[in-house]
Amino acid sequence: MRLPLISPSDLTPEQQPLYDDMRKGIASNFNAFVSQREDGALMGPWNPWLHEPAIGKAIWNLTLAMTANAVLPDNVRQIAILVVGARFDAAYELYAHIAVAEAEGMPLERLATLVADLKPIDLSKEESVAYDLSYALCRGGLLPEPIYRLALATFGQKGTNELIYLVGLYSMVSTTLNGFDVPVPEHA
Repeated sequence: MRLPLISPSDLTPEQQPLYDDMRKGIASNFNAFVSQREDGALMGPWNPWLHEPAIGKAIWNLTLAMTANAVLPDNVRQIAILVVGARFDAAYELYAHIAVAEAEGMPLERLATLVADLKPIDLSKEESVAYDLSYALCRGGLLPEPIYRLALATFGQKGTNELIYLVGLYSMVSTTLNGFDVPVPEHA
């Protein structure tokens, strides 16, 4: 961990409102995994965002907007997020979203295949399209036209936009986690 966790008692006046907002959002949207230390210090990507509150607030607002305006089913969203986490080998992202996917009933075999950076054979049509789009974008370069058109036919323009933005957001989250060497919490 390259940035120390910030105890709530050590927050600056610039960090405090972001901390309060993130704690509230984490409690309602990201509670399937450990996200804070016993003293309330935030873990995962939230800690680096607190270290730079102006940037962290912008990323947090994007995260909230992506959650509040979601049109894609959560299983499709989780496929995309896990593809990104696996491509970046982002330990905390994989830890967190495996927990979310498990809580939503995703089979262990599928999770194992996704985190191995492979395409599961049991995906629904929608999940398969999400996998292909996410995987292609994580490789870099232009999204191939057939994948884009298939996404449009499957999810419509709004859903396709959401999927592309989701890959971008979680690529940034993965980069943050890897850049600051954010660890997975100890399992009790």
